Amino acid sequence: MRFTHGGKCIAVYNLSGSFYATSGICTHEHAFMSEGYIDGETVECPLHQGLFNIRTGAALSPPVTKNLQTFKTKVENGQVYVLVE
Repeated sequence: MRFTHGGKCIAVYNLSGSFYATSGICTHEHAFMSEGYIDGETVECPLHQGLFNIRTGAALSPPVTKNLQTFKTKVENGQVYVLVE
């Protein structure tokens, strides 16, 4: 899913019950990562198919070369919180 907080677009991912959050916009071109294809621990940018590691934000394949920013998450009382500076 995608949301905006404090002017930042953030994507949240559920990988088998563990939650992760990254910048919601691809570092290569303006595309929403929440619309990308997820395979295991990777998300594919929907615009040019660059791959990122969801857990670390690491750019894994061209054309992306810059990592996604990541954010810590926590689950409390059934709610997912994203810790945004």
